[in-house]
Amino acid sequence: MNSPFGLFMPGKRPGRWPGTDCSVETDLVAVAFSGGLDSTALLHATARLGMRVLALHVHHGLQQQADDWAAHCEREARALGAGFACTRLTGAPAPGDSVEAWAREGRHRALHQMARAAGADLLLLAHHRQDQAETFLLQAMRGAGLAGLAGMPRAQWRDGVCWARPWLDRPRALIRAYAEQQGLRWIEDPSNGDGRFARNRLRQAVWPAFPAAEAGLAQAARWVQQADALAAEVAAEDLARLASAERLDLTQLAALSPARASNALRAWLATHTAAPASLVERLLAQWRPGATQSWPAPGGALHAYRDGLYWSAQVPQGQAPMPVDLSRPGLYPQPGWGGAWLVEAAAPGIATARLARLVQRARGGAEQFQRAPASVPRGVKKACQEAGLPPWRRGGPLLFDGDLLVAMAGLGMDARAFASQDEPQLSLRWLDDSALPQREGAMHSAA
Repeated sequence: MNSPFGLFMPGKRPGRWPGTDCSVETDLVAVAFSGGLDSTALLHATARLGMRVLALHVHHGLQQQADDWAAHCEREARALGAGFACTRLTGAPAPGDSVEAWAREGRHRALHQMARAAGADLLLLAHHRQDQAETFLLQAMRGAGLAGLAGMPRAQWRDGVCWARPWLDRPRALIRAYAEQQGLRWIEDPSNGDGRFARNRLRQAVWPAFPAAEAGLAQAARWVQQADALAAEVAAEDLARLASAERLDLTQLAALSPARASNALRAWLATHTAAPASLVERLLAQWRPGATQSWPAPGGALHAYRDGLYWSAQVPQGQAPMPVDLSRPGLYPQPGWGGAWLVEAAAPGIATARLARLVQRARGGAEQFQRAPASVPRGVKKACQEAGLPPWRRGGPLLFDGDLLVAMAGLGMDARAFASQDEPQLSLRWLDDSALPQREGAMHSAA
């Protein structure tokens, strides 16, 4: 049996790896190495290519043999001429939490950190066809949508590292045959027989009873991946017409078919929050044209206002007044307020001397705001209504120089604070977090 199943190209540099769609730049390949059958075979096959290979092992601390397993993995990696790195997870699952989920999240985080630290931009994982079929079935039983039913991607870039699964369409029997033919040694984890874990129950009950189901379920996951990609394309086309980063047009959304409206709404929400399917259904059913409505969501809230849908991040209550120095151009994020002050060289503006001595605080209730030099001061509530500022964005922050209101998020600069023509001056503008990724500029911290 040759280097396994024709999945890899020979040569010193990986380039584009067949079966992964990853074009990588370095000649260092990282392999997630648990020491089990699948990852042992993958590490062995990769090490035969003659390039630099790094085995990454995660010590979960959940089994008494974990120290011995880490030592075994290091010996095997060194014997194959591969480098070795190991991270031990700290902490433990909270009472009632899933041990599987805790271990998976910690493992993914550790693998990514080790790969980045080593300078590897390709990380290979030994998932195979049965793993994909199990993922599809488990997600289906949880009532997952397309993204969940699509299972594991063959390749996915995450923060500078391509996570690739070159054996995702291969049956495990072929991997075992390769390992046995090569005389490889691997770890048998006793927890694989523990029926408390959902995947183990599938392996014990479903696959023996339905041996042909593995291939069919894995094929179903591939079809779902195509459907998910198509849904994303349709959503992108719809959102190009219906939405900006800050606002989704609910009137136009309602004109779409129910399935297409749900698809577009889920795509827009995904840029702001991990919205459950029930929230999408509830919002589509409850919204009424012209109504001002709100729905709580993870990390914040959704607001319908003037037939647009807006996202607002959760802002901690009771923000204390704090001094800020905005006397230089740049972008000044304000943690906890959901945005940043943008300071630019423009007129009309505020004198730089005044910008150096500002105090930022929340709205108190009696403030007045003057929109232009020729206008008269109005109560902030009235000024917000005239500016079309949604109710949830009327709390601030506000900037003061002593008792003089200088600027308010959403309303802009108060005309009473404008500098005279001969004074050095800068303009102020508030940007919500949703608008920040669209801009580039110097980053400063409020002092």
